[in-house]
Amino acid sequence: MLLVIDVGNTHITLGVFEDKELKGTFRMTTGYSRTSDEYGIFICNMLEYRGINKDLVDAAIISSVVPDLMHSLTSGIIKYFHIKPYHIKWDSFTGITVKTANPKALGADRIVDAAAAYEIYGGPVLIADFGTATTYDLVNEKGEFIAEITSPGLEISARALWQQAAKLPKFAIEKPESILAKDTITSMQAGLVYGYIGQVEYIVKKVKEESGLKDLKVVATGGLGKVLARETETIDVYDQRLTLEGLRIIYEKNKEAENRDEA
Repeated sequence: MLLVIDVGNTHITLGVFEDKELKGTFRMTTGYSRTSDEYGIFICNMLEYRGINKDLVDAAIISSVVPDLMHSLTSGIIKYFHIKPYHIKWDSFTGITVKTANPKALGADRIVDAAAAYEIYGGPVLIADFGTATTYDLVNEKGEFIAEITSPGLEISARALWQQAAKLPKFAIEKPESILAKDTITSMQAGLVYGYIGQVEYIVKKVKEESGLKDLKVVATGGLGKVLARETETIDVYDQRLTLEGLRIIYEKNKEAENRDEA
């Protein structure tokens, strides 16, 4: 079985695949001060809780945007699973080619999502990942990653409201029944969610205009992507598992390449 791990700024998302079947997923907060034992024991315990035999895990792959915790996480996997995980880098064999001005600066998660979307949905495709930041990544019909856009995420925007304005309270990120709000909470929800829907629609419109890719498919992912995907026809598909599937796809491509080299 294959252990896939996506290390984000806020959460670490893990999944276990048996061939192409996702047997289970779980999440943990991104902790910078955890030891290799803490990572290893947590992952083992989560697998046991889901009824997955850790001894059947014989491969692992990681994408990470948090370099500082990679030594402990990698050591934990080696120590408790006796396997060396594969790390996604800008020049990894993924099935796409990064054509941006500075490929080395591109986050591994964006590469994984782009590779997954191109493999599953074809190109041209625009991937909108609604995480800590919201990212838009454009892959053309030839599988070339040609453009990237980054904006503050929904949670960052919401936190800015209640942290920077003393009288504004915390609120749930959800769309109110009407944009014509009658109280402080719903007014904040309306401004954030309706405003964000407008941002998504305008960014997608401009990407189509400037790229000339009128048949562009828009695939959304990320925890808050579901909130937006159901509110706008601009998003064609919401795929919650896109990153985990991307890690599996990239691992399989590299394994196939290794087998060809050895043959």
